Amino acid sequence: MDSINQNQPEKNHQDLHGAEAAKKMKDLAENAESCFFCTNIKASQPITTRPMAVLKADEAGNFWFLTSDDSHKIEELQQDPFVQLMFQGSAHSDFLTVYGNTEVSKDKAMIKELWNPMLKTWFTEGIDDPRITVLKVVPTGGYYWDNKHGNAVAFAKQAIGAATGVTLDDSIEGKLDMK
Repeated sequence: MDSINQNQPEKNHQDLHGAEAAKKMKDLAENAESCFFCTNIKASQPITTRPMAVLKADEAGNFWFLTSDDSHKIEELQQDPFVQLMFQGSAHSDFLTVYGNTEVSKDKAMIKELWNPMLKTWFTEGIDDPRITVLKVVPTGGYYWDNKHGNAVAFAKQAIGAATGVTLDDSIEGKLDMK
């Protein structure tokens, strides 16, 4: 499938797999810096959503967070580790949604790696706060919406298209499959 828009002359759909999908996830997540972390994903139930800062997106496509062991999200993850992360890097590009399973741990080495002094706002005892808990989201898949050549080119193409009545859209979107 090249485009869902019949007036779109350019290819704007590209599914990504494996390492290429992981790289796209990492790049878009790093542009956004934070996401909506959604738990309690069940049919006919409202999901629970909260903003969270991504402390690390690794080469394998995993996302790393720190949270408190007495938070509601820990209770929800114990019931069901499946989560959805939703990212928006800018007003017009760098959109990403990721589905995956969460691993919860007290890994001291990872806490040390992820730690920064601003986290003392939530963990008042500092890096040794006993409540600090590591969340690792291991993606199973996702979907992205971006542009191919950066925001400046995308805006120029959109403006030219509007002036000439021709669809010139620099967007690209597709499924992200970790297999």
